[in-house]
Amino acid sequence: MLRYTLMRLGIFVGCLLVVWGAVYAGIFPRGLGSSNGLWILLLALVVSAPISWVALRKERDRASLHIVGRVDRMKANLEANRTQEDIADDAARAQSQVS
Repeated sequence: MLRYTLMRLGIFVGCLLVVWGAVYAGIFPRGLGSSNGLWILLLALVVSAPISWVALRKERDRASLHIVGRVDRMKANLEANRTQEDIADDAARAQSQVS
């Protein structure tokens, strides 16, 4: 997941630099008043989102498989703990009924 996040951040920074250059070259319009920095950030975010969606599809799928595996292992561990508790509880009840 860290790798995906760093790749996503890299794409955003690359788009930020391209948008910044395009705004100051006059290709994209400047923001109003002192909002130029915010305009550049928002425009870079809008440009980088679809690029990341397409370019990082395989990495996102790989990360989701890793997360699903971890969740499945956690569920199996919880079920094993629940089963052990049930066995211990049944044994304690049987012991108390015999006495």
